[in-house]
Amino acid sequence: MKALKFTGALGAMLVSTGAWAEYKLNMTPGVTEFSHIAYGLHMRILWICVVIGVLVFGAMIYSMIAHRKSKGVEPARFSHSTTAEIIWTIIPILILLFMAYPATKGLIAMEAPHDKPDLIVKVTGFQWRWRYDYLNEDVGFISSLDQESNRVRQLKSGENPGQVKDYLLNVDHPLVLPVGKQVKFLLTADDVIHSWWVPALGWKRDAIPGFVNEAWTKIEKPGIYRGQCAELCGRDHGFMPIVIKAVTPEEFEAWVAEQKKSAMAGQEIQPIADQS
Repeated sequence: MKALKFTGALGAMLVSTGAWAEYKLNMTPGVTEFSHIAYGLHMRILWICVVIGVLVFGAMIYSMIAHRKSKGVEPARFSHSTTAEIIWTIIPILILLFMAYPATKGLIAMEAPHDKPDLIVKVTGFQWRWRYDYLNEDVGFISSLDQESNRVRQLKSGENPGQVKDYLLNVDHPLVLPVGKQVKFLLTADDVIHSWWVPALGWKRDAIPGFVNEAWTKIEKPGIYRGQCAELCGRDHGFMPIVIKAVTPEEFEAWVAEQKKSAMAGQEIQPIADQS
């Protein structure tokens, strides 16, 4: 009877929609040139590994079946083959070169500075929130875990986090960026090492106290793109999400104007209105 109860409880957990995260088998292509580079490299190496696996395991399985002892097959007896050694040395070298060239090209593209950014954003990590300063717009604010996620995660009553939309992945003030514009990031930290990571952008950068890291992006389409701190930065490391809201240049300019007006009036920064 206990076994039946356990099985029923386990089945209920498995079919519960609140217990399932979004299920995907592959990386997402992202929304920037850099993310496309990473995705293309991933797919190239994946298929190389698939081909190697099929050939190696296919040869092993065929050998075990076609040349088994029960069929009376006698094993070949040899101790050295120069031809085989040359082949199994040259082929891996060619495979590595085939993978290394696009990887090196992609890394160089990601690290190459751009001359004229349309927007410069300084990102500062704190325990456990982010500060964003638009250096050429004179706008800045702190982005923290949204109140609803923060309330639920502190409860001891076992309230279902699945009832909270984007639980632990939402913030009170998202980073608003224009699409189609070259954005330069300057990343640092105020206390310990953090790491600013949004998968849709195709890269992540450490935010280190006393040091400024640089990164670039050019978002291709409007939308909400979420990430997290990827460095174990302390007790509340898991409650330090990142949310980017990519909007059209016109919407971005209107938002900046509104923030400047609010700052002059001494009001708190306002998040951009959700158009979805």
